[in-house]
Amino acid sequence: MINKYPLWKYILVIGVLIVGLFYALPNLYGDDPALQISANRGAEVTLATQEAVREALKTNNIEPKDIALENAQLLVRFDDTEVQLKAQDVVKKALGNDYVIALNLAHRTPSWLLAMDALPMYLGLDLRGGVHFLMEVDVDAALKQAEERYISDFRTLLRENRVRYTKIDRISANDNSQGVVLEFKAEDVRVEAEKYINREYPDLQLSTYEEEGKFYLRTVISETEKTEIRRLALKQNITTLRNRVNELGVAEPVIQQQGTDRIVVQLPGVQDTTRAKDILGATATLEFRLVDEQADVQDALQGRVPPGDRLYPQREGGHVLLKNRVMLTGDYIIDASSGIDQQSGGPAVFITLDGQGANIFSKVTGENIKKLMAVVFIETKIDRIEVDGEEQKVRRKTEEVINVARIQDQLSKRFQITGLDSTAEAHNLALLLRAGALAAPIDIVEERTIGPSLGKENINQGFMSVVVGFVLVLAFMVMWYKGFGLVANLALAFNLVIIVAVLSIMQATLTLPGIAGIVLTVGMAVDANVLIFERIREEIKNGNSPQASIHSGYSKALSTIADANITTLIAAIILFGFGTGPIKGFAITLSIGIATSMFTAIMGTRAVINLIYGGKRVEKLSI
Repeated sequence: MINKYPLWKYILVIGVLIVGLFYALPNLYGDDPALQISANRGAEVTLATQEAVREALKTNNIEPKDIALENAQLLVRFDDTEVQLKAQDVVKKALGNDYVIALNLAHRTPSWLLAMDALPMYLGLDLRGGVHFLMEVDVDAALKQAEERYISDFRTLLRENRVRYTKIDRISANDNSQGVVLEFKAEDVRVEAEKYINREYPDLQLSTYEEEGKFYLRTVISETEKTEIRRLALKQNITTLRNRVNELGVAEPVIQQQGTDRIVVQLPGVQDTTRAKDILGATATLEFRLVDEQADVQDALQGRVPPGDRLYPQREGGHVLLKNRVMLTGDYIIDASSGIDQQSGGPAVFITLDGQGANIFSKVTGENIKKLMAVVFIETKIDRIEVDGEEQKVRRKTEEVINVARIQDQLSKRFQITGLDSTAEAHNLALLLRAGALAAPIDIVEERTIGPSLGKENINQGFMSVVVGFVLVLAFMVMWYKGFGLVANLALAFNLVIIVAVLSIMQATLTLPGIAGIVLTVGMAVDANVLIFERIREEIKNGNSPQASIHSGYSKALSTIADANITTLIAAIILFGFGTGPIKGFAITLSIGIATSMFTAIMGTRAVINLIYGGKRVEKLSI
């Protein structure tokens, strides 16, 4: 029968409409300014923490909207951002450095929608706001790290050439880089060492001096190399931060250099700002060292540490003596994933090394089978303390042994480490190792939530542009195509709902350019209906019956509609492929809009038209 859809097509259209309405619904609820409180390692967020926060806020006459303990984190909601910022200072003083207090925007989506994975779409930094970090890179720390590498290289070089030295150490004055000094017992040995170092490291500046019958060789990094090390440290940090942001799954982030030692990071739509701070600012890495099994730990605790050894604390308690020589560092790690150790059932990180690292590790573990090897976890954090009424930054470096095991066989490209506190720590450590280590520590000097005022204005203007465009198109379609225009308007509204639903399901980030893509889609969405309706008019003018005209209008306009939309879709794909940031947002909404408008304009309107006119004797069409 002409102009009749099979039942499954009606069910498909209705099903898409219901799913679209369901997943678009969470966007109507909005969000609250909130504080997200989580514990540093060693602390815990409990009901006692909740009561401490409640009491601190009450003492300062701050009334929270809600306080809830969720997933080992405390979420404190407020009515506006001014109260949120005031509360952050109060809670920081009350809880101290054992907790991370991060600004957040917590959505108000009901639990029954969350249970169905129905979440609001992310809004970009220019709409919803998000997290803005200004990070300061300690570029001088990169020089210290370079000197530490030279110390290790010098030891290896002199050992291989059988040159006996007394001591190799960094020279530091006011914690600034002053070079590396090597101590020898005889001048001829120093001359020999100078020859080897000068040959292997021609860019280093060498000088000699004598004190108290000992002979010294001083090596200093040239100013040109220092400048290059600082530049590369900043560049590597930007790359590493970008990798970490990608691991966090943030859409359309902004990561760019500001000045000579600062980086701006903007994370639109971030829900878990606490984890973002932990991941971006962390400098976690690993070192593998041999355990000195002959020395006595108790003697070392009394201050008698054997030459060539160092005393390390163990995470599980106690101390262990490790050799100064580093077997392997985290620099050679190319992949890391978290999981469960099959033997102990505890959290583990599975590590993959690059070719050079695999060769080094294979050689060094092969030479030390049956010996104990320790995994040292190194983490750098910034603490803020108050001295004489002024806030000062103190860098705190934590080094602890998380695992000690006997080398049973020659290790190579893949192996695992255990001894971690939880699966969450294993996951975060794997993320950090996979994204790469920071070349120099960074400090978050500014953190703020962008968008409560600017974002609201942008949203209002963007929303108004969609409404104005939508209303004008509706008016034109009703005026020009009458009843058929009303059907097209229904499809247009259906199309907007589906676009919002798809963006919400994808958890895509909507920005101002994205809104521009939606506005463009509103105009383009009726193009298909205009082509179909004009074709129907032509068929009627040519003397065809209303039913035949409807059938011909839809079938004959299909190829033209497909051609027009496919060429636009190709352009959108090219924009997405070659564009960055906001351009990608425009391309995404445009692509989604093209796909949904073809569905609603062709299949959706045909379903409604068939319900109205299909299988009936019609004398005249309202077109």
